[in-house]
Amino acid sequence: MSRTLEWTVHVDLSEEDGATKAEAVLDTGTAKLTGHGVARCSPQDPDVPTIGDELAASRAMRDVAAQLMSVADRELGEAGAGPADGPVPPPYAWSDATA
Repeated sequence: MSRTLEWTVHVDLSEEDGATKAEAVLDTGTAKLTGHGVARCSPQDPDVPTIGDELAASRAMRDVAAQLMSVADRELGEAGAGPADGPVPPPYAWSDATA
């Protein structure tokens, strides 16, 4: 079986009162997952907005990734593909070595 899919991730960033906030939305075409991330500049650190953007965005995408992994874990169990002795501990699901 061969198939091709395209999923998109849209990241919105905003900065207010020394905090950068990010919202990442993964659109699979059939579902949307939304993650959030925040970065705050420590008073003793230099103000480099790009770093705050990168941290907040990466945290929002990590949130989406965790949600996606939870969905996959649930669906593995529903399909009867989970391990016989219970749920797979983090890092979740099957590793590349077993896939």
